[in-house]
Amino acid sequence: FQLAGSSPEILVRLRDGKITIRPIAGTRPRGATPEQDRALEAELIADPKERAEHLMLLDLGRNDVGRVAMLKNTGSNEPLQPSRGARVRVTDSFFIERYSHVMHLVSNVEGDAPEGLDPIDVLMAALPAGTLSGAPKVRAMQIIDELELEKRGIAYAGAVGYFGADGSVDTCIVLRTACFKDGQMYVQAGGGVVADSDPDAEYNETLQKARALRQAAEESWRFV
Repeated sequence: FQLAGSSPEILVRLRDGKITIRPIAGTRPRGATPEQDRALEAELIADPKERAEHLMLLDLGRNDVGRVAMLKNTGSNEPLQPSRGARVRVTDSFFIERYSHVMHLVSNVEGDAPEGLDPIDVLMAALPAGTLSGAPKVRAMQIIDELELEKRGIAYAGAVGYFGADGSVDTCIVLRTACFKDGQMYVQAGGGVVADSDPDAEYNETLQKARALRQAAEESWRFV
């Protein structure tokens, strides 16, 4: 099989002594005109349901960063131990990022990486992404396993990235990604479900997210 995609969301990044997670939660389609686009942006920012969902996942992102930022080096060969002196901060919150077919609410969480931090610990603290599982994570994953008929795999909800020789890590969540196998293209997309979710709106959101890949595939035929 082959994969092709363009993910909008960091899973986790470790670079220059900082751990970063950028939760994306809250979606609207792009408007047909600049006026419609601005109106949809204002609607998204003001929507209580979208803000509550985003805040929940922002808090989950802070917790994920804190799990590794709160470790400390004891100066021995022992594993890093919990510490109360770590700094975890939200550097940007509730801003809009636009993509070809949708716009999203985005925030940015950073934490100080302790000296001697194992990059694998950073990745494991972030998996699975809270924006694709929910809170509390363990119970959310159990419900996903019970209800979703199509299993998540290489082309949806996992991670792609690299581990640098300098101890850095940069990974993205596998989203807006297609899997090509035996002459077929497979695409998965989803949306966050909370108590105030509207089923029709959530379904339409998944179609908007998947449409970008379908359109890209259609456009690619121009170069064949």
